[in-house]
Amino acid sequence: MEQAVLEKEIEKESEDLQQTEEDKKRKKIKHRSPMNPIHVFFLHAFAIVLILWLMFGCICGLATAPNNDMSPAIKTSDLLLYYRLEHKPKAQDVVVLKVNDTRYVGRVVATAGDTVEVTEDETLVINGNTMNESNIYTPTPDYEGFVKYPVTLGQGEYFVLSDYRNGGEDSRYYGVVNDKNIMGTVITVVRRNNI
Repeated sequence: MEQAVLEKEIEKESEDLQQTEEDKKRKKIKHRSPMNPIHVFFLHAFAIVLILWLMFGCICGLATAPNNDMSPAIKTSDLLLYYRLEHKPKAQDVVVLKVNDTRYVGRVVATAGDTVEVTEDETLVINGNTMNESNIYTPTPDYEGFVKYPVTLGQGEYFVLSDYRNGGEDSRYYGVVNDKNIMGTVITVVRRNNI
């Protein structure tokens, strides 16, 4: 009789072992992805492309500096990362803009409500105050025949100057810039020359 009880207990233990092994197999099958590795790869690749498109198509932009007008801060062919969503830059922000189908890079020196004047002695005057700009190393001459001073800026208008003031193309040449002309505010610059 003890033999029969012992055999039943052994039989029950082996059944329990089989059930736990079957449960483990079922759990493994449950956690397995229904897609094969190729589908998973393409799904991840699609997600990365979508994120990059949103990032660089809607939020940020990339441009190269077209010339040395922003020298020494930005030089020709430097890579610029700019923020597209904000089109209301503040004074001293560097912006990427498009005027008459030409892309420019410049520094905002005056915003809505400001009065700008470039004097005969090649100085920049904003709201009656002579500007002392520590990062500008050249005088600011007036380009005769383009803009008539003083210029008072309206809502959504900006006066943009290049850092290299002696010959750079900026608002002295193409006039006041509107919100719609500004592509974005520069976030960072990657120096590409001499690489």
